[in-house]
Amino acid sequence: MKFNEIDLLPVSENFRIFKTIIANEEASKIYFLLVEAGAKLISLWGEDNGIETDKYNLNLIFYINKDLMVLKMPLNVNDPHYQDISPIFPTANRLQRATFDLLGFKITHANDDRKWLSHNKWDINHFPLQKEPFVNQSLITDDKHAYRFTQVKGQGVHEIPVGPVHAGIIESGHFRFQVVGEKILRLEQRFGYKHKGIEKRFESLHFFDAAKLASRISGDSTVAFSWAYAMAIENVAKITPPKRSLWIRALLLERERIMNHLGDIGALINDTGFAFGLAHFSRLKEDILRINESIFGHRYLMDIIIPGGVKSDLNNEDLKLIREELISLKNEVQELKNIIDQHGGVQDRFHGTGILTTNQAEDLEIFGLCARASGIHCDQRIHNPCFPYTELNVNEIIKKQGDVWARVEVRFGEIFESIRVLNHILHALRTLKEAIIVEISKIPDHEEGYGWIEGFRGSVLIAIKTGTDNFLSRVHPHDPSSLNWPALEVAVLGNIVPDFPLINKSFNLSFAGCDL
Repeated sequence: MKFNEIDLLPVSENFRIFKTIIANEEASKIYFLLVEAGAKLISLWGEDNGIETDKYNLNLIFYINKDLMVLKMPLNVNDPHYQDISPIFPTANRLQRATFDLLGFKITHANDDRKWLSHNKWDINHFPLQKEPFVNQSLITDDKHAYRFTQVKGQGVHEIPVGPVHAGIIESGHFRFQVVGEKILRLEQRFGYKHKGIEKRFESLHFFDAAKLASRISGDSTVAFSWAYAMAIENVAKITPPKRSLWIRALLLERERIMNHLGDIGALINDTGFAFGLAHFSRLKEDILRINESIFGHRYLMDIIIPGGVKSDLNNEDLKLIREELISLKNEVQELKNIIDQHGGVQDRFHGTGILTTNQAEDLEIFGLCARASGIHCDQRIHNPCFPYTELNVNEIIKKQGDVWARVEVRFGEIFESIRVLNHILHALRTLKEAIIVEISKIPDHEEGYGWIEGFRGSVLIAIKTGTDNFLSRVHPHDPSSLNWPALEVAVLGNIVPDFPLINKSFNLSFAGCDL
């Protein structure tokens, strides 16, 4: 196999992107070669280029030997179809189904052809991401068949449906349990209830305005998606942002990581009945959010990262405030961790609950925090660092037990490591004085760019294709939750139903990241 190298991402010297075009009939052979090489599927999406000679493409992106490989498969204009990939790469299942709902790309010999996003919300012949106008614009579908959840049969087996409507302000998701007594025999998830049409919205936006939408793809991962989008634009424009702006981006990313881990740990402790933990971790998270607003003007750091750099700088008083915050935070988190480690009720619920073994994590090809809690080395800040992570020497936090306790321990470890990293960043920002933005006035037409950043859940990817006059033709954002949700279905097996909320929160996967 020979692959054509495309331009390296301007902000990274530690991973490359390769691209090649493959024929539909040759795909299976190539997939098996990728499996033999240890490749992992990161994402799959389709595109309608609106050009008769190159109208439909299926895109697949793999992680292989610390590089990214993009495979582009042209599809028949009159009958766009391709062979089912999920028997080789299981994580392709839901991505393929979403691609059919959005573009009408059919999966031949599919093991699973159930709809993923449409939920009978639009016409059966309506595919929102196609460029051509549709004959039938009716929003009433002809597909009246009920969704076929897999059922377990046998004496004493019964079914528990949970959601899609949940308490509070949680996003919509459905969980279908098959149980005997309280023991879980099978769990099947379904999402897409609040599909937001983000990918379609990108098509009508100027590349600079689209940065605001990118920061709102998933509200708790604002910085990760903003940076990935900016990186993709900078990749296309062939510019490198000022180093100071990249140091600031890293500061924002680590603050986002800490505040999410604090919130997750508090919620997990609360699920054991120890409300004390929720109160204190919520207070610590709130303190970070208030400093974010004080310095950057937004609690969740939206719209700070823009193509070409960042919009806000920090002065010496800001740096001093953050340094004092980190000293207090480190001491308080350590004190709270000591209390939790000695609390028998919390430890009893955490240890041995919701185990995802290393072999299961490898078979499911998951990424991010939940993978590291099962012994998988996958932190891109370490294995594929972009600047300034090349200067930060981040220590990867790995646990092998794969249970709720391990996922909590990874969070604690990453909080302490992020505090160390942030102190390094503060030192760099005190000494480095330069601009924080390079103006990008124009991006080339019909080019592709990619951004790849390690968010607090795992690696966030954004792939873009430019149109004309600085507008975008296609944007595909990818949240690691899309690959990691099936791991929750495995981790709950054999556990009791009352432990599901605890296991679910220990993964803390995004509903919004699946309902693009």
